[in-house]
Amino acid sequence: MHTLLLFGLAGFLAQLVDGSLGMAFGVTATTTLVAVGTAPAVASAAVHLAEVGTSLASGVSHWRFRNIDWRTVGILALPGAAGAVLGAYVLTSLTTTSAAVWITTVLLVLGLYVLIRFAFLKLGKLITTKRPGARFLGPLGLVAGFVDASGGGGWGPVATTTLLSSGRLEPRKVVGSVDTAEFIVALAASIGFFFTLSQQHQLNYTVVAGLMIGGVLAAPLAAWLVRRMPPRVLGAAAGGLIVFTNARTLLRAAEAGTALTVTCYVAIVALWAAGLVAAIRSVREERRVNALAGESDAPATSRAAVGS
Repeated sequence: MHTLLLFGLAGFLAQLVDGSLGMAFGVTATTTLVAVGTAPAVASAAVHLAEVGTSLASGVSHWRFRNIDWRTVGILALPGAAGAVLGAYVLTSLTTTSAAVWITTVLLVLGLYVLIRFAFLKLGKLITTKRPGARFLGPLGLVAGFVDASGGGGWGPVATTTLLSSGRLEPRKVVGSVDTAEFIVALAASIGFFFTLSQQHQLNYTVVAGLMIGGVLAAPLAAWLVRRMPPRVLGAAAGGLIVFTNARTLLRAAEAGTALTVTCYVAIVALWAAGLVAAIRSVREERRVNALAGESDAPATSRAAVGS
């Protein structure tokens, strides 16, 4: 029961972030699991198995609202699945120490990206008329799938933001297509981990159940939160927390001295604070512009431009 509650909390927090931002379930959940001492490969496997259910539900929802470009899904999903299987193999092939360093480094970079993206970058909607082709989607899916499985997360931050920035597909279909393709990627990663996890690192299905239950319970709250808290502020807050947590793990693994550790913490907190201030200022400016344009202030509208 203790394990179920612990990982239920991890799933709850992860879904709270993902449901509000449209990305970072894997990054947040894996960061939490690794921080409490879960083996990196087991953490990534548990998160991806839980994501099979959450991404399926998300894909069905997007299908009902016609937010899916099926051609994009088909081209993106297969290379993504291949990359996920390769990522699962690489992660389980590393020693425990090497895997911990690798996965926390990837998570730190992704957390830094989330912080910078939501705090400092302009989140504008992209208008496009040209659909993405196989030469673009194939490599993108392969890289995103590999990073997602080997790093415990990253499918949304890599695939969605790249598609949005390319300007080749309208935002709502970027979100819907990437979320739907994630079901195939999560399933492939889960199968890959099933065959590659060693006897010493068997998957604990209580962990998976906790993540899924916590995610389901958090979904309504996340839906409410996205209407109350601007995605910029929540993204900056979550990104800073992910960076701080994984930096702490890396510094411990490197047995860094007190001076270096304190210096790193101060730098991270300073960046985190600056990001929150920048995010709040951007939200106020966006609201002012919207008011002048006669548009209602709707955080959910901003979320559509952020991605998944």
